[in-house]
Amino acid sequence: MRRTALAAALAAALLSPAMANAQVRILACEPEWAALAEEIGGEDVVVHSATHGGQDAHYIRARPSLIAKVRRAKILFCSGADLEVGWLPVLMQRGAGRIVQPGQPGHIMAADHVEVLERPEVLDRSLGDIHPGGNPHVHLDPGNIAILARLLTERLEQIDPDRAEAYRQRLASFQARWADAVAGWRERTEKLRGMKVVVHHKAWVYLLRWAELERVAVLERVSGIPPTASHLVEVLELVRNSGARAILRAPFEPEDASEWLSGKTGIPVVELPFTVGGSPEAGDLFSLFDSTLALLEEARDRS
Repeated sequence: MRRTALAAALAAALLSPAMANAQVRILACEPEWAALAEEIGGEDVVVHSATHGGQDAHYIRARPSLIAKVRRAKILFCSGADLEVGWLPVLMQRGAGRIVQPGQPGHIMAADHVEVLERPEVLDRSLGDIHPGGNPHVHLDPGNIAILARLLTERLEQIDPDRAEAYRQRLASFQARWADAVAGWRERTEKLRGMKVVVHHKAWVYLLRWAELERVAVLERVSGIPPTASHLVEVLELVRNSGARAILRAPFEPEDASEWLSGKTGIPVVELPFTVGGSPEAGDLFSLFDSTLALLEEARDRS
């Protein structure tokens, strides 16, 4: 009996340093939040993204592998505003620990902490893929990234106080680099101001507001539903003499409607990366905005 107790005590002593140095596991619902977690967490975290840049985060399955990851996670970092409503509740029910439940420090829904645009006044299923909490794609405004970087740091400090100073140092480094990048991007957006665009889906509202672009038409008459032929004819008439410079599309959106409109009008289709990994050039948060602006500048100069 004494030998068993001694063996258990020795095992605990050997394991405790490893446990003290264990990395914080973070499950991000989208690649942009995984990228931000890696910036702030560095080598002190292990980050998994539930989706990649070629996927529409509305429509994925709650796979067993994701259930296993959320079970081990200390932080769940998602967009919120019902973007993940089709699959995140299943993960929460089947595997999520207390620390990542709503109200706990490991539960981060980005839309809860920034200004959310396009909150619907009327909720009606006939209006298609609408979000009661507003437009969830808040990552497309660099100002929101800065806010959420601070929030994530605070949560990591709560969950992993022994490495709080390391998180604060990484935050300071990220903030300095981000501020410099934003200043450069602002100079570039000055020359894009007022540029008119057509969009496939209303996913770009934060980017359009930040870069001061003008949306003249939406290819989807009902959000999330492919446009009808009659609606496309209406859009064609609307944009034919509008001065639109680009038709914006995300990598995971269907090509047929935008290519049809481009063929009829000569307006170029511009596939923006939308998130980290959405194109080979968009490998992190910085290159996401760099490559997005480069594509918009190319469309402006080509038209």
